[in-house]
Amino acid sequence: MKYLIVGLGNKGPEYENTRHNIGFKVADKIAETLEAPFKSTNFGWMADGKYKGRRVLVLKPDTYMNLSGNAVRYWMQKENIPLENVLIVTDDLALPFGTLRMKGKGSDAGHNGLKNINEVLQTQNYARLRFGISADFSEGRQVDYVLGSWNEEENAVLAERIEKFSKASLSFVFAGINNTMSAFNGK
Repeated sequence: MKYLIVGLGNKGPEYENTRHNIGFKVADKIAETLEAPFKSTNFGWMADGKYKGRRVLVLKPDTYMNLSGNAVRYWMQKENIPLENVLIVTDDLALPFGTLRMKGKGSDAGHNGLKNINEVLQTQNYARLRFGISADFSEGRQVDYVLGSWNEEENAVLAERIEKFSKASLSFVFAGINNTMSAFNGK
């Protein structure tokens, strides 16, 4: 059985430690756990590993956030991965910092990466793991906020939160979406 976990983010050093790139950070932790190094490939960087007998492909698209759907579709088709075995890891302004929320389907909630994935796949019925980044910005400053760096308080607990999200992602692979939601949501 094969799974595709996609961490959303933007390529380039200027985006590396921004809130919007939390999907890449979680993908890095998953790959580290699987002892699977990332390799440059079509539409991004891929780590290919095993978790409890299941093959796990971890993708960091290089398409920039707003065109993530092209990378997701390409790898689903190339590796013949069914939609129910796909997990998208992304940031979420609507959740308090560090909050974990996994859902089996849903709207894009204004997130351009999810919006593009919905358009390209022609469905909203795929699992997503949202990392709360809160909405601590003044009106009109959303772009600066999501493309900004973590503050000192956030940095102090970021590694622990990334570890939790990595565990939830791998739980999705082994225990399924419903069990994972019960065990991790809101934690």
